[in-house]
Amino acid sequence: MAGARQAVGEARRIVVKVGSSSLTTAAGGLDADRVDALVDVLAKTRSGGEREIVLVSSGAIAAGLAPLGLRRRPTDLARQQAAASVGQGLLVARYTASFARYGVRVGQVLLTSDDMSRRAHHRNASRTLDKLLAMGALPVVNENDTVATDEIRFGDNDRLAALVAHLVRADLLVLLSDVDGVYDGDPARPGTSRIAEVAGPGDLAHVEIGSAGKAGVGTGGMVTKVEAARIAAAAGIQVVLTSAIHAADALTGGDTGTYFHPTGRRSADRLLWLQHASTPQGSLTLDEGAVRAVVQGRKSLLPAGIAGVEGEFSAGDPVELRDREGRAVARGLVNFDAKEIPLLIGRSTHELARDLGPEYEREVVHRDDLVVLHP
Repeated sequence: MAGARQAVGEARRIVVKVGSSSLTTAAGGLDADRVDALVDVLAKTRSGGEREIVLVSSGAIAAGLAPLGLRRRPTDLARQQAAASVGQGLLVARYTASFARYGVRVGQVLLTSDDMSRRAHHRNASRTLDKLLAMGALPVVNENDTVATDEIRFGDNDRLAALVAHLVRADLLVLLSDVDGVYDGDPARPGTSRIAEVAGPGDLAHVEIGSAGKAGVGTGGMVTKVEAARIAAAAGIQVVLTSAIHAADALTGGDTGTYFHPTGRRSADRLLWLQHASTPQGSLTLDEGAVRAVVQGRKSLLPAGIAGVEGEFSAGDPVELRDREGRAVARGLVNFDAKEIPLLIGRSTHELARDLGPEYEREVVHRDDLVVLHP
């Protein structure tokens, strides 16, 4: 364990995610003292330029509640987006002013999960974050809540933080909230204890993970934080999950929170986003041979292996690939519109090129744009 915590202290590029409950009051509105306390820790951590930090910050919706006269987080999407629109400016302005005390410039980066699974958008996001870090700025990342739909219920940015950590090739992900780690029971009950270390998913098999945050202004809970930690760990990134008041100890390798060992190796960035962040716009049913080719052979999906199509989607959209029993076995970016698929079902690419033109002599989903869900 000591060696693992030492590696935390030696991490060079770090993604820190902070939840709404750690930045705002229960009634809504930013708590300036809490923001400044977090900024103090982050600015000192990066002083000297040896460590780079990307901050993934929730709080836009919560910050917009009080200015709009809302007493609690609204349940309807339109008012959530209105609150995010007002709150996002307040949030970044507060960070800008607070980091300015240390001469640190802040750059705002708003992301949507759908963008990140597409090649061009993914490359642009990666380049922007890399350039901000290279120029000495501190990126503050948030989901683009003012235009997001499904993404606005993304788990209070926990999963977004895990994916950003992979996007920027981080050495460490620190998830900060109002709970100081994963416990083997309800932390409010006597006799429960903090789980200091998680080497793999089996270590939490006996643990009932809690949900809502106690402050009532965020959307995430321990479930989304543990899932984010697992995503990052599976991508080869070490994770510390703790409370915001222990941020300094977490970043220096102190014995705080729950440490998640890396359990896998890095994969292609876009495929991680495709698996964990994309919303399928439809599905393709595959015959048995195509399932074997895609899942076991890691081959592209050809028209001859398709048995059915559902949904309305355009070329470039993410779709689920299902077996005949309806089980999702893979996810990929499709090369044709939904209305074109019935013309292709069960036919060879050679036959399609002859009858419909050379642009049809290609894969429906290329293996480079495909991730297997159930090997």
